[in-house]
Amino acid sequence: MNFLAIDASTEACSVAIKYLEQQFSEYELCPQSHSLRLLPMVDSVLKQANCKLTELDGIIFGQGPGSFTGVRIGIGVTQGLAFSAQLNARGVSTLQAMAQQAYDEKGQDKVIAAIDARMSEVYTCYFEVDEQGIMQAKTEETVLKPELVAQYYSHLSLPAYGVGTGWNAYSALTELKSNNDSPEILFPTAQAMLTIGQVDFVEHSVAAEHAQPKYVRDTVSWKKLPGRE
Repeated sequence: MNFLAIDASTEACSVAIKYLEQQFSEYELCPQSHSLRLLPMVDSVLKQANCKLTELDGIIFGQGPGSFTGVRIGIGVTQGLAFSAQLNARGVSTLQAMAQQAYDEKGQDKVIAAIDARMSEVYTCYFEVDEQGIMQAKTEETVLKPELVAQYYSHLSLPAYGVGTGWNAYSALTELKSNNDSPEILFPTAQAMLTIGQVDFVEHSVAAEHAQPKYVRDTVSWKKLPGRE
């Protein structure tokens, strides 16, 4: 099956395509420019694959957690493309995608993902690889104060390989990761989402209008400012 994958949930903007057993991808760190870069990147990978959108079997998108604005931009583009080509869509977790990168690129089969969620919090989840080579969540994705993360994972045998921006942002997390240096994998890629999302796509995909974000934090940031709780 042939798929397009799109992600704009973090500072990175990423697009990948699998068409006739070939893969092409575009990746760019472009904070604040996702709305300008995403469609040109989609157009680029379609041209590289010599493929039309209508020749695909579905679209895979980054559903978060991450930037509220970025997630919504990615889903908006996904919905527009999916509507136009009458394709279904499937969301993939930002955290799971980074864990998948750690397995695919580093051979790490136990991974903790931690993204800086701002407001002195992190989005985090623990993953282990399954028999299909796909990283699966073994805890709930959650948002926590950094000093509470060790307690959240107290039932696990740690440390594990760390990915994401949270490790550099909050020293309270350091002892939970096995890699001594700064994580090499900071942001998700659409290629990793492609790997995850194409497995059982038909069973897990939805019509374009039902493509939804997964914010984890369900309270918009401004509501937590002083006097606005």
